[in-house]
Amino acid sequence: MQFFTKSELREIYKQKRKAMSDEDIAFLSQKIIENYILQFSIYENQNVSVFLPIEKQNEINTNLLVKYFWEKRINVYVPKVIGDKMISVAYTPNTVLVKSKWGILEPQEDIDSKVEFSQVITPLLYADPLGNRIGYGKGFYDKFFVSLSHQPIKVGFNFFPAKEGILDPDPLDIQLDYLVTPEGILSF
Repeated sequence: MQFFTKSELREIYKQKRKAMSDEDIAFLSQKIIENYILQFSIYENQNVSVFLPIEKQNEINTNLLVKYFWEKRINVYVPKVIGDKMISVAYTPNTVLVKSKWGILEPQEDIDSKVEFSQVITPLLYADPLGNRIGYGKGFYDKFFVSLSHQPIKVGFNFFPAKEGILDPDPLDIQLDYLVTPEGILSF
Protein backbone atom coordinates (compact mmCIF):
# COMPACT_ATOMS: atom_id res chain seq x y z
CA MET A 1 0.00 0.00 0.00
CA GLN A 2 1.22 3.48 -0.86
CA PHE A 3 1.00 6.33 1.65
CA PHE A 4 0.36 10.01 0.96
CA THR A 5 -0.24 13.12 3.02
CA LYS A 6 -3.78 14.37 3.50
CA SER A 7 -3.11 17.38 1.27
CA GLU A 8 -1.73 15.14 -1.51
CA LEU A 9 -4.73 12.81 -1.33
CA ARG A 10 -7.12 15.77 -1.21
CA GLU A 11 -5.69 17.07 -4.50
CA ILE A 12 -5.56 13.62 -6.16
CA TYR A 13 -9.23 12.93 -5.38
CA LYS A 14 -10.43 16.44 -6.23
CA GLN A 15 -8.90 15.93 -9.68
CA LYS A 16 -10.42 12.47 -10.05
CA ARG A 17 -13.83 13.88 -9.15
CA LYS A 18 -13.43 16.81 -11.51
CA ALA A 19 -12.79 14.36 -14.38
CA MET A 20 -16.10 12.54 -13.79
CA SER A 21 -18.98 13.06 -16.20
CA ASP A 22 -22.57 13.75 -15.09
CA GLU A 23 -23.43 10.23 -16.29
CA ASP A 24 -20.65 8.71 -14.16
CA ILE A 25 -21.85 10.62 -11.11
CA ALA A 26 -25.48 9.55 -11.63
CA PHE A 27 -24.60 5.88 -12.23
CA LEU A 28 -22.10 5.58 -9.35
CA SER A 29 -24.36 7.52 -6.95
CA GLN A 30 -27.14 5.02 -7.68
CA LYS A 31 -24.77 2.07 -7.01
CA ILE A 32 -23.61 3.58 -3.70
CA ILE A 33 -27.19 4.14 -2.56
CA GLU A 34 -28.20 0.60 -3.60
CA ASN A 35 -25.26 -0.82 -1.59
CA TYR A 36 -26.24 1.29 1.39
CA ILE A 37 -29.91 0.19 1.27
CA LEU A 38 -28.91 -3.49 1.00
CA GLN A 39 -26.57 -3.33 4.00
CA PHE A 40 -28.08 -0.97 6.55
CA SER A 41 -31.26 -1.56 8.53
CA ILE A 42 -33.60 1.38 8.57
CA TYR A 43 -36.85 1.74 10.43
CA GLU A 44 -39.68 4.23 10.73
CA ASN A 45 -38.91 7.32 12.85
CA GLN A 46 -35.15 6.62 12.80
CA ASN A 47 -33.07 9.84 12.93
CA VAL A 48 -30.49 10.03 10.14
CA SER A 49 -28.27 12.95 9.19
CA VAL A 50 -27.28 13.04 5.53
CA PHE A 51 -25.33 15.60 3.51
CA LEU A 52 -26.78 17.31 0.46
CA PRO A 53 -24.45 17.22 -2.56
CA ILE A 54 -22.32 20.12 -3.72
CA GLU A 55 -22.87 19.81 -7.46
CA LYS A 56 -19.86 21.92 -8.44
CA GLN A 57 -17.66 19.49 -6.43
CA ASN A 58 -19.19 16.46 -8.24
CA GLU A 59 -20.38 14.97 -4.96
CA ILE A 60 -22.53 11.86 -4.67
CA ASN A 61 -26.19 12.59 -5.37
CA THR A 62 -27.75 11.86 -1.98
CA ASN A 63 -31.09 13.38 -3.04
CA LEU A 64 -32.08 9.88 -4.18
CA LEU A 65 -31.42 8.53 -0.69
CA VAL A 66 -33.30 11.40 0.97
CA LYS A 67 -36.40 10.61 -1.12
CA TYR A 68 -36.10 6.96 -0.14
CA PHE A 69 -35.84 7.94 3.54
CA TRP A 70 -38.94 10.13 3.26
CA GLU A 71 -40.88 7.27 1.66
CA LYS A 72 -39.87 4.99 4.56
CA ARG A 73 -40.79 7.69 7.12
CA ILE A 74 -37.20 8.16 8.30
CA ASN A 75 -36.53 11.50 10.03
CA VAL A 76 -33.98 13.28 7.83
CA TYR A 77 -31.60 15.98 9.06
CA VAL A 78 -29.04 17.90 7.03
CA PRO A 79 -26.02 19.93 8.08
CA LYS A 80 -25.90 23.70 8.15
CA VAL A 81 -22.79 25.75 8.88
CA ILE A 82 -23.15 28.79 11.10
CA GLY A 83 -19.84 30.55 11.69
CA ASP A 84 -17.31 27.84 12.54
CA LYS A 85 -19.91 25.37 13.78
CA MET A 86 -22.03 22.81 11.96
CA ILE A 87 -25.55 22.15 13.21
CA SER A 88 -28.16 19.68 12.03
CA VAL A 89 -31.55 20.89 10.84
CA ALA A 90 -34.68 18.81 10.18
CA TYR A 91 -35.27 18.35 6.45
CA THR A 92 -38.71 17.62 5.01
CA PRO A 93 -40.18 17.99 1.50
CA ASN A 94 -41.41 21.45 2.63
CA THR A 95 -38.03 22.73 3.85
CA VAL A 96 -36.83 25.88 2.08
CA LEU A 97 -33.20 25.52 0.98
CA VAL A 98 -30.74 28.32 0.21
CA LYS A 99 -27.18 28.16 -1.13
CA SER A 100 -24.41 28.85 1.36
CA LYS A 101 -21.21 30.71 0.50
CA TRP A 102 -19.66 27.28 -0.34
CA GLY A 103 -22.43 26.44 -2.80
CA ILE A 104 -24.08 23.95 -0.44
CA LEU A 105 -27.86 23.84 -0.24
CA GLU A 106 -28.84 24.31 3.41
CA PRO A 107 -32.15 24.84 5.20
CA GLN A 108 -33.12 28.49 5.50
CA GLU A 109 -33.95 28.09 9.20
CA ASP A 110 -31.29 27.86 11.90
CA ILE A 111 -33.00 25.57 14.41
CA ASP A 112 -30.45 23.04 15.64
CA SER A 113 -32.14 19.66 16.02
CA LYS A 114 -30.79 18.23 19.25
CA VAL A 115 -31.70 14.62 18.48
CA GLU A 116 -29.85 11.34 18.82
CA PHE A 117 -28.87 10.14 15.38
CA SER A 118 -28.66 6.46 14.63
CA GLN A 119 -26.47 7.29 11.61
CA VAL A 120 -24.62 10.24 10.16
CA ILE A 121 -23.85 9.92 6.45
CA THR A 122 -20.83 12.07 5.72
CA PRO A 123 -19.34 13.49 2.54
CA LEU A 124 -15.67 12.97 1.89
CA LEU A 125 -13.03 13.20 -0.77
CA TYR A 126 -11.28 10.05 0.37
CA ALA A 127 -11.16 7.47 3.17
CA ASP A 128 -8.21 5.15 3.78
CA PRO A 129 -8.32 1.43 4.68
CA LEU A 130 -8.46 2.34 8.41
CA GLY A 131 -11.49 4.62 8.12
CA ASN A 132 -9.56 7.88 8.27
CA ARG A 133 -11.59 10.45 6.37
CA ILE A 134 -10.39 13.35 4.24
CA GLY A 135 -12.87 16.12 3.58
CA TYR A 136 -12.28 19.66 2.41
CA GLY A 137 -10.09 20.48 5.40
CA LYS A 138 -12.40 22.61 7.55
CA GLY A 139 -13.00 19.97 10.26
CA PHE A 140 -16.76 20.60 10.52
CA TYR A 141 -17.70 16.92 10.79
CA ASP A 142 -14.98 16.15 13.35
CA LYS A 143 -16.25 18.98 15.59
CA PHE A 144 -19.85 17.90 14.98
CA PHE A 145 -19.15 14.30 16.07
CA VAL A 146 -17.41 15.51 19.25
CA SER A 147 -20.41 17.73 20.09
CA LEU A 148 -22.90 14.84 20.03
CA SER A 149 -23.96 13.29 23.34
CA HIS A 150 -24.62 9.93 21.67
CA GLN A 151 -22.22 8.52 19.09
CA PRO A 152 -24.06 7.48 15.92
CA ILE A 153 -22.81 5.10 13.25
CA LYS A 154 -20.58 7.18 10.97
CA VAL A 155 -21.02 6.20 7.31
CA GLY A 156 -18.91 7.70 4.53
CA PHE A 157 -20.00 7.67 0.89
CA ASN A 158 -17.29 7.73 -1.75
CA PHE A 159 -16.91 7.05 -5.47
CA PHE A 160 -13.44 5.60 -4.92
CA PRO A 161 -12.18 2.55 -3.00
CA ALA A 162 -9.88 2.86 0.03
CA LYS A 163 -6.47 1.92 -1.37
CA GLU A 164 -3.85 4.45 -0.26
CA GLY A 165 -2.92 5.10 3.35
CA ILE A 166 -2.84 8.51 5.02
CA LEU A 167 0.61 9.47 6.32
CA ASP A 168 -0.52 12.25 8.61
CA PRO A 169 -3.90 11.56 10.23
CA ASP A 170 -4.71 14.18 12.86
CA PRO A 171 -5.34 12.87 16.39
CA LEU A 172 -8.54 14.97 16.41
CA ASP A 173 -9.90 13.33 13.24
CA ILE A 174 -12.89 11.08 13.89
CA GLN A 175 -12.77 7.81 11.95
CA LEU A 176 -15.65 6.33 9.98
CA ASP A 177 -17.40 3.14 11.03
CA TYR A 178 -18.28 2.22 7.43
CA LEU A 179 -17.39 3.30 3.90
CA VAL A 180 -19.90 2.73 1.09
CA THR A 181 -18.54 2.72 -2.46
CA PRO A 182 -19.99 1.51 -5.78
CA GLU A 183 -18.06 -1.77 -5.29
CA GLY A 184 -19.31 -2.50 -1.78
CA ILE A 185 -18.94 -1.66 1.89
CA LEU A 186 -15.94 -1.56 4.20
CA SER A 187 -16.35 -1.88 7.95
CA PHE A 188 -13.70 -0.36 10.23
